[in-house]
Amino acid sequence: QVQLVESGGGLVQAGGSLRLSCAASEHTVIDYAMGWFHQAPGKEREFVATISQTGRSTFYADSVKGRFTISRDNAKNTVYLQMNSLKPEDTAIYYCAARRRSYGYTLSNEYDYWGQGTQVTVSS
Repeated sequence: QVQLVESGGGLVQAGGSLRLSCAASEHTVIDYAMGWFHQAPGKEREFVATISQTGRSTFYADSVKGRFTISRDNAKNTVYLQMNSLKPEDTAIYYCAARRRSYGYTLSNEYDYWGQGTQVTVSS
């Protein structure tokens, strides 16, 4: 069982930046591909970004490409999401997820473990 805890959310003005962190309890987190998803009120959970087990490969939703960067530090069992040039439409709860299989999946039901989420609010 992998426990994931997100942090770093908050309120920021449009154009600002935030860095989200996802700390994993499992010491073998290197075995997991990791992803970030977000869910706005009244909407389904949507894919944001994913990173391979080694961190060499990443993939982003078109809506965040060029603005967000996913990274990981396996020695610290932590995954990050650097969010720059934030827009009001980025406002959502952001969830970290782990997948104990190959990387590159963008559907929420393809991930095995989830964190509780952290709120990101971008004001205009």
